[in-house]
Amino acid sequence: MPKFAANLTMLFTEVPFLERFGRAAAAGFTGVEFLFPYAFKAQEIKAQLDAHKLTLVLHNLPAGNWDAGERGIACHPDRVDEFRTGVSLAIEYAKALGVHQLNCLAGIAPKGIADDVLRQTLVANLRFAAGELKRANLRLLIEPINTFDIPGFYLNRTSQAISILDEVTLDGKTDNVFVQYDLYHAQRMEGELAATAQKYLPRIGHIQLADNPLRNEPGTGEINYTFLFGHLDRIGYDGWIGCEYKPKTTTDAGLGWFSALR
Repeated sequence: MPKFAANLTMLFTEVPFLERFGRAAAAGFTGVEFLFPYAFKAQEIKAQLDAHKLTLVLHNLPAGNWDAGERGIACHPDRVDEFRTGVSLAIEYAKALGVHQLNCLAGIAPKGIADDVLRQTLVANLRFAAGELKRANLRLLIEPINTFDIPGFYLNRTSQAISILDEVTLDGKTDNVFVQYDLYHAQRMEGELAATAQKYLPRIGHIQLADNPLRNEPGTGEINYTFLFGHLDRIGYDGWIGCEYKPKTTTDAGLGWFSALR
């Protein structure tokens, strides 16, 4: 059965961020993930990971001004220098925190820029980031995100992500780039979750979950997670699954699905 990581950006939010690590461990999670570590000193986060014997499985590269609504800058041709500076900062945190993979958010497509320019910018930025991460023995992920929740997000389908990764790896040197396959986003954009996961399994570096349509915990919507968990096990997915959902009530009250799997 795959391993589950609590997404601390969305779970246990009733307590301050640094207290969520202990809550996750007490609930039975052995791994955690979150969007960004940069508001805290790496040593503060590392102390929580060590104290609660937790593995950090993922965090994101800096993604612009999140509070102002930005959702990544990797496709923005006028912010390449900012992107590269963010890659350096992310690697610094990754080394301190012991995480082995970082996710890159492509961003909302800026208006007035041709699609081929956006794609060229994204490919070049990913190739740069992958090279820097490879030197640090890290993997790079990219995540398709649905355009209902984030209108205009540039990367929104699995096949598009694979096509972009194929272009990134054309240099023959880049081999550490993978898809972060979020089951919720994929269900909203394309469905066919089991078949898509099986088809692209070698290209998938990480999986996340939430139920559809309200992005709550498994069992609250239309996705048959009992089947999917078994399917992922059968096809040989042995990585982490990040629980990136909004609890319907409280986090603890919505963990029945997780307790049933333990």
